Amino acid sequence: MGHVRDLWHKKGPDGQLVQTSYYGTGKRWQARWETPDGDPKTRLFKLKVDAEKEVTKQEHAVLSGDWLDPEAGKAKVGDYALKVWLPAQGIIGRTEAEYRGVLNRYLIPEWGRRQMRTIKPSEAGAWQALLTTKYELAGTTPNRAARHVRSVFRLAVIDRVIRVSPFDGIKAPTLVETSVYPPDVAGVRQLVDGAYSDRWRAMFELGALTGLRSGELRGMRVQRFDALRGAYRVEEQLVYEKGKGLYLDDVKTGAGRRVLPLNKRAVDLLAAYLAKYPPPSSGPWAGLIFTMPGGQPIGESTIDWALKQSCRHAGVEPRHLHELRHHYASVLIAGGENPKVVQKRLGHKDVMTTLRIYAHLFAEAEEQTRTVLDAAWAEPSKDEKPMASVTRLK
Repeated sequence: MGHVRDLWHKKGPDGQLVQTSYYGTGKRWQARWETPDGDPKTRLFKLKVDAEKEVTKQEHAVLSGDWLDPEAGKAKVGDYALKVWLPAQGIIGRTEAEYRGVLNRYLIPEWGRRQMRTIKPSEAGAWQALLTTKYELAGTTPNRAARHVRSVFRLAVIDRVIRVSPFDGIKAPTLVETSVYPPDVAGVRQLVDGAYSDRWRAMFELGALTGLRSGELRGMRVQRFDALRGAYRVEEQLVYEKGKGLYLDDVKTGAGRRVLPLNKRAVDLLAAYLAKYPPPSSGPWAGLIFTMPGGQPIGESTIDWALKQSCRHAGVEPRHLHELRHHYASVLIAGGENPKVVQKRLGHKDVMTTLRIYAHLFAEAEEQTRTVLDAAWAEPSKDEKPMASVTRLK
């Protein structure tokens, strides 16, 4: 329980008040209370009534859950972001390096030495604008960088470091998705035919038939291929981390962990490739389907270079491996698959991500639906017999 203490007087042996060594010096009344963690806090006042009001206010704040330690807000933005927020994300390896990079590049140079409590909403809005003006970020990058920093201040509110986030009421940068125009089936066939080895032909065609990301494709292992069921379990990917090199790691999200149905062409392609090029049977790359000569894994820059050379050899415009993933999505959409199914096949975390990236393709599919319906319900010509009427059930 909180209470007020008189610093100028204390009770003597006979119960009478006697002067203390503090008498006449400084403020007389000390307000004392306990924080939600049980730590004692004090504050000095000239008048007893003011000290009593402070105790009442602090105890009410503690009981209502609104208590805020005024010292906590003095924490430096950089220290809180790196020492509190980053460890709280529960991430490791390349993801932690990515998050730390965002903080070191865009947050700490601007606010690193500032106290958390001093950042104003107007400054938060101005900082977001710097992402595109000063740092020249574009596409989805400004939104992603701002999302991390906004999360730092959101956690500070939950931790009772600050009362409200300076980003409250400040709209996040618009998530701009560049429209994708993937190659059609004829274009993919031409690209695959231009590949200069069995390895690249198989990988490029399989990328178009499965929509796997580069790391997922390069990290395919025979243990996860079920030829009988026509399925592949996407559970890990091949990644590169500075200082660590290439290694197999779990996919980032639960949505990325998925069972991917394979059509007959994909199953036959994989079966034929494995029969001709058995994967390593031991070592760190045991079961890895696609490797370089000698059994080493394929780096991202290596497959990108191979794709570029294949495009040049095939006489088609340069393509990026991710465009084969877009091709897969476009085929599903054109075939009438609903957005939720497309999201699941691609391993997107939510359907809104799928809709943002492929909105224009869904729009084209909708127009195709209208065309089909218009053709089906077109008025018959005089030489054609009208559609038979439907007999009502009685």
